[in-house]
Amino acid sequence: MAETNDNQVQKKQSEEEAQSPPIQIPELNDTDILLAKIGELENSVAQHRDQLLRKAAEFDNYKKRTENDYASIIKYSTEDLISKLLPVIDDFERSMKAMQKSKTDSLSEESKSMNDDVYAKALELIYNKLIKILETQGVKHFEVVGTPFDPQLHDALMQVPRRDVPPHTVIEEVEKGYRLHEKVIRHARVIVSTEEQSDVLDLESGGEG
Repeated sequence: MAETNDNQVQKKQSEEEAQSPPIQIPELNDTDILLAKIGELENSVAQHRDQLLRKAAEFDNYKKRTENDYASIIKYSTEDLISKLLPVIDDFERSMKAMQKSKTDSLSEESKSMNDDVYAKALELIYNKLIKILETQGVKHFEVVGTPFDPQLHDALMQVPRRDVPPHTVIEEVEKGYRLHEKVIRHARVIVSTEEQSDVLDLESGGEG
């Protein structure tokens, strides 16, 4: 009996569904279609604009990197030539020091030739001109005597015990160091101070003796 009732209910529902009108889907008019297409185009334009802005930013960064690399190449392009000229500067300085020492040692000699003075002045003039040319190219000697030893700037040739200066202080410059702009192209060769052995022994022995 229950099954008969269920069949009747289902039959009634089917008849009601058959009699109900179908769902009407509104048709899009031309204006709606155009507005939808305009929205799609606007989205596409926005996407392309974003891509273009990103590409422009990437190109600008690439251009800046290239310009910086090129400027660095130009800035340090003379490094090899200058490094080869530095020993010539050393020779000039050694020659002038030797001539100055010879002049000092022979001040009392009346027979000293005037040609020595002329030669010394000519040598100094050439040296000064060469130094000025190098300075215009960004080459500069850096002072080291009296400064703490720095392996980024100095090459230590030897250590000498000294009581009058702190340990690890540059006390003598054997060969000058040079920079090309901000870059060190030759380390200064130096002599560095160290503690006197007597001080160390006194500390170890407690001052006995």
